[in-house]
Amino acid sequence: MIYPEKIKSRRIVHGAAIAGALAALLMAQLPASDNIILVPIEVIMVIRLGAVFQVGLKDSISKGLFIGSIATMIGRGISEFLIGWVPVAGNIINALTAASVIEFLGWAVVKDAMKNYRR
Repeated sequence: MIYPEKIKSRRIVHGAAIAGALAALLMAQLPASDNIILVPIEVIMVIRLGAVFQVGLKDSISKGLFIGSIATMIGRGISEFLIGWVPVAGNIINALTAASVIEFLGWAVVKDAMKNYRR
């Protein structure tokens, strides 16, 4: 059975991943520039997921900031390691890395929120 929370979560996580991929694709050759855009995308994703699962705003914001910072550091490290500065290929790898990291962390937040959620 698919619950409405799962449908909303899917839209939120996939939307954030697409937005993050576009930002990373366009800004791959600029040093640290995608961090300025990716962290707010990740924070907003976590806050919106918190709203779906009725998690308090204070908890959602603190988790969002923490997860956003960690995710961006992980993603940046992976994409720089995998030829992130090479034109075209670097842009594509940067976009795929950003989308993958955001998806992974988004679903980790959903899984964590579902543990304590009561319909």
